[in-house]
Amino acid sequence: MPAYIIVEVTIHNPTEYEDYKKLTPGSLKNFEGRFIVRGGKTETLEGEWNPQRIVVLEFPTIEKAKGWWASEEYAPAKALRQRTAHTKMIMVEGIGG
Repeated sequence: MPAYIIVEVTIHNPTEYEDYKKLTPGSLKNFEGRFIVRGGKTETLEGEWNPQRIVVLEFPTIEKAKGWWASEEYAPAKALRQRTAHTKMIMVEGIGG
């Protein structure tokens, strides 16, 4: 069953955050992760949610998603993200095919 990581990002240091964006794709490879959404334009349809940046990642399993988040491959990028932005991140189970 696929798993999705959904991230709301508020960037505090745009220059350094650009470095994070360069580091992250390589960290996904061993976990078969891919970007579904990566900072595209958003439009609020209901409520008062107005995020600055949304990212959605897809993984083949929850284990792969959790493995990526806790991995040595992602650790340098994660530390950079945590230093340059405030994030809210959730993982959600997808629907099997």
